[in-house]
Amino acid sequence: MAKRPSPAVPFWRAKTLEEMNRQEWESLCDGCARCCMVKLEDVDTAHIYFTDIGCKLLDGETCRCRDYRRRQSRVADCVKLTPETARSLSWLPVTCAYRLIAEGRDLQWWHPLVSGTPDTVRLAGVSVGGRVVASEDDVPEDEWGDHIVKWPNRPARKARD
Repeated sequence: MAKRPSPAVPFWRAKTLEEMNRQEWESLCDGCARCCMVKLEDVDTAHIYFTDIGCKLLDGETCRCRDYRRRQSRVADCVKLTPETARSLSWLPVTCAYRLIAEGRDLQWWHPLVSGTPDTVRLAGVSVGGRVVASEDDVPEDEWGDHIVKWPNRPARKARD
């Protein structure tokens, strides 16, 4: 009896972040937009607090950037993820694929590269879609502390049968 060929190893298991091409790198983003939420840092403790306020370029329903190509020139603190930043940014959400791969872990069941559909990001409760209460341009900066929430940095829901 002939052996069946083993399925190909997915690129995110076979390559380091540095070895990925642009298409592979971009496909790691699950589109949750958690990283696009305004974060506050306690200057005394360096603790990061997430808010329910989105970046001024974030579409809070689709979880897409309204100007992805020019985002860094339009938003002063927009961070371009690189393999180095994926390893060093403490505020990347615990669900972030870049963070998971940088830490030597695998993608989760709900990631579109695993599930085959972007719908699982919402099903797992990871997406910020419908949970963004305002844009950073709509809330005075001195009120951002009133918008601190915990959900953007919580793990995903468990898979259901």
